[in-house]
Amino acid sequence: MVTGTDSSGFDDPPAKVLVEAAGAFGLLASPARLHIMWALAQGESDVTGLAERVGGALPAVSQHLTKLRLAGLVRARREGRRQVYFVDDPDIVTVVRLLVGRLTDRAEDAPVRHLRGV
Repeated sequence: MVTGTDSSGFDDPPAKVLVEAAGAFGLLASPARLHIMWALAQGESDVTGLAERVGGALPAVSQHLTKLRLAGLVRARREGRRQVYFVDDPDIVTVVRLLVGRLTDRAEDAPVRHLRGV
């Protein structure tokens, strides 16, 4: 596998890492899943609390959580009869908070730009 180094001295990541990152970003391309990740970046929650917070139907939120869990973006633990979901990777929390926070700041200053087709 060939990796290059750009002028700033950073090595290009291996293709496998790029595929994995693209898959994670693909999952976060859904507004519903991104909202769930935003909520979980603020603190853990069960599916009922998440459904109330993001305004989604319980089965749909549950399906989104399953996809996020299979991708390793969220984890869950059992507390009695309920599953409590959380993000245990501080880097994922940082990325979500940074991106959504910056876009929120921009939205307050100017109309939201749509990034499709870029």
